Amino acid sequence: MTLRHLPLHDGWTLHPAGPVPSGLPTGGVPDAVPDGIPATVPGCVHTDLLAAGLIEDPYLDDNETRLGWIGRTDWTYRTTFDWTPDGHDHAALCFDGLDTVATVLLNGREIGRTANQHRSYRFPVRTLLHEGENTLDVTFTAPYTYAEELRDRLGDRPGAYAEPYAFIRKMACNFGWDWGPTLVTSGIWRPVALETWSGPRIASVKLLPDLDPEGVPFLTAEVEIEHDGLEPVSGSVGVVGAGAVFILDEDKHRVALSLSVPQAEPWWPHSHGAQLLYDVEVRVGDHVRTLRTGFRAVALEQEAFRISVNGEPVFVRGVNWIPEDCFPSRLTRQQLSDRLDQAVAAHVNLVRVWGGGLYESDDFYELCDEKGLLVWQDFPFACAAYPEEQPLWDEVAAEARENVTRLAPHPSLVLWCGNNENLEGHADWGWQKELGDRTWGHGYYHRLLPSIVAETDPTRPYWPGSPYSGSPDIHPQDPERGTIHIWDVWNRADYRAYADRVPRFVAEFGFQGPPAYATLRRAVSGRLTPGAPLLAHHQKAEDGDAKLLRGLGDHLPQPGTDFDDWHWLTQLNQARAVAFGIRHFRSHTPYCMGTIVWQLNDCWPVVSWSAVDGDGRRKPLWHALRSVYEDHLIAVRDGSVHLVNDTPTPWAGTLRLTRHALDGTVLAEEALPVTTAPRTTTSVPLPASLATPADPARELLSARLDDTRTLHFWEEDTRLALPPARYGVTVTAEEDAPVPAYRVEVTAKALLRDLCLFPDRLHPDAEADTMLVTLLPGESTTIRVTGAVLEDPSALATRPVLRCVNDRNAT
Repeated sequence: MTLRHLPLHDGWTLHPAGPVPSGLPTGGVPDAVPDGIPATVPGCVHTDLLAAGLIEDPYLDDNETRLGWIGRTDWTYRTTFDWTPDGHDHAALCFDGLDTVATVLLNGREIGRTANQHRSYRFPVRTLLHEGENTLDVTFTAPYTYAEELRDRLGDRPGAYAEPYAFIRKMACNFGWDWGPTLVTSGIWRPVALETWSGPRIASVKLLPDLDPEGVPFLTAEVEIEHDGLEPVSGSVGVVGAGAVFILDEDKHRVALSLSVPQAEPWWPHSHGAQLLYDVEVRVGDHVRTLRTGFRAVALEQEAFRISVNGEPVFVRGVNWIPEDCFPSRLTRQQLSDRLDQAVAAHVNLVRVWGGGLYESDDFYELCDEKGLLVWQDFPFACAAYPEEQPLWDEVAAEARENVTRLAPHPSLVLWCGNNENLEGHADWGWQKELGDRTWGHGYYHRLLPSIVAETDPTRPYWPGSPYSGSPDIHPQDPERGTIHIWDVWNRADYRAYADRVPRFVAEFGFQGPPAYATLRRAVSGRLTPGAPLLAHHQKAEDGDAKLLRGLGDHLPQPGTDFDDWHWLTQLNQARAVAFGIRHFRSHTPYCMGTIVWQLNDCWPVVSWSAVDGDGRRKPLWHALRSVYEDHLIAVRDGSVHLVNDTPTPWAGTLRLTRHALDGTVLAEEALPVTTAPRTTTSVPLPASLATPADPARELLSARLDDTRTLHFWEEDTRLALPPARYGVTVTAEEDAPVPAYRVEVTAKALLRDLCLFPDRLHPDAEADTMLVTLLPGESTTIRVTGAVLEDPSALATRPVLRCVNDRNAT
């Protein structure tokens, strides 16, 4: 008899289990709706209160500051459902995710308790079901109540923020971060269903795709089966022309099979090949599960921190990923797809799922499989000393086993990492003195998690944390081994300090910039003025606004009090800083084998390190990433031109080097035949006529090979003799375009430095296809604007929509 799956997402109501503020818009939850308010499942308390009009949008203005009571209140979700006996012997209530400390009651009887957002739960309920109406209650204890009580019992631990996130297995950044709001959630955040069945049931399937030593795909499948133990159980596993059957003895509940799959082809990251995926069918009796996988081999050379896929080393062009929304239950697959498409379009080949967030949804990993994005998965520990005592130890073990099993089929997943910055915190942040002999997480990262990965997923490497240098006896930030994070740049040092080091792998580094104008305009009411209180609320970094201005250094002029200049120059400086670092690190390939920029995305509208802001708009940084993460890159440093070729074929041709005056005059030029082997770098010393400018403030160097060009300036913009911007602009509507589109052609009459177009200032849906274009006199570029019908397209040719560094006296 087949399994019956009944979703239980309808008819829920939400009830506070304690006092709530009386100053809510409708006078308070109990008075306004004594029978509760309608609740959406999956969902959370915040989104239900928002939908009912009982709170203001926490992403707008400073509304967040008035919502702290939600995370300190107990809440009950309630629904009823009809059930008729269907002939099945077994029934279970299945919760894919409960956030976080919950007591579940069916028809007034407690069936289970939970304390981990990162787990799923199944509760047997066959004897408790009534024919007709059944009542289901899920009561959530306030996260702060649980975490603070555990903190008081176990003793406090140091962390980056004065919040108790280390004492509850919950998304840490719910409690606020230096880019995120403090919105401590409760709710049924993933699907819930009633399942009924008879006979054997597939309880879990673990798939481990790999390649054998000859490169032939093979699959290890481990199937856990729930059955009554009265007779043997038979089943099968099949994939693309390969299959195996099994018979399980009465007293056994688990079987492991290995299949050679010669008809399959290897899966590759998109930077190296195709993404071939195959369905795997697991059948036990009438119960069938179908999973999708791809075959690839993964290896990690630890000292160099060199990740290889199918025997080929991969230079990681990475981005860090934070939760896309503080309320992840409202994310759609399309939203995730759009964001990951933006990563692929920027030539990113790896996404690091950061440890202060979540094990992401199945949709996320399926999309990474399909798009060829490698995934580095942190276990959810970040920036704090985590106690190892019970009940936390067993919760961590359970969540790790479940999620390693759940994610094992995904070929995109290539690395498990124990934590984010906790090893560095213990070494450098003064934790040891504060901790004394209390636990801090060492046992998780060096014993529990590696043992679970070794047992459950031996096909993938495990790394205890990042930064980490390969041994507890070596400082975690040793640039000659493993991974490092670079945060003196942004916090203290000028971004030129990136060039002072040559690391093996940089897993975090970044620079802040504000979100798009339309994003800020939506999120902040009133005048947009640097330092305005509501705008400042959307800057969570310590001393962040001052660091933005200090970071301009001698690179760009100070903007004063003009918002348009502040917005433009700080966005540009963010893009330049990160591009400078990546260009330097990539020029040291293959000694350096990866950069993971902090960060791709945002969870709300905020001034942050992201390349794509909280409304999904691409910042200038995104365009900079697209350029410096290209397969081919030219970098000028230390008297040489460095040609980076991250393709499987040689990069050969004529390297054309030209020393120009800023007015475009050619001062010297050379043409050199060059060849750069696949996946490596060639250094070409600059000829004497080009290596040293006669006047650094009035000259630049152009290096071109095929369609790749870089322009190298010997001085910072504040010392360059930049001419006033002079250009011609024509704006043309594309009459036959399938979507509204405009072509903006700009012809330089003088050097134009980092030309950008910001059409979202005219319409929030309008976007430009390119930014950060530097034109020599006489050169032209065409920028395409799509997404909206503009009331006055000619405004695309005017400031502050059209900007370049030297536009203050544009003509």
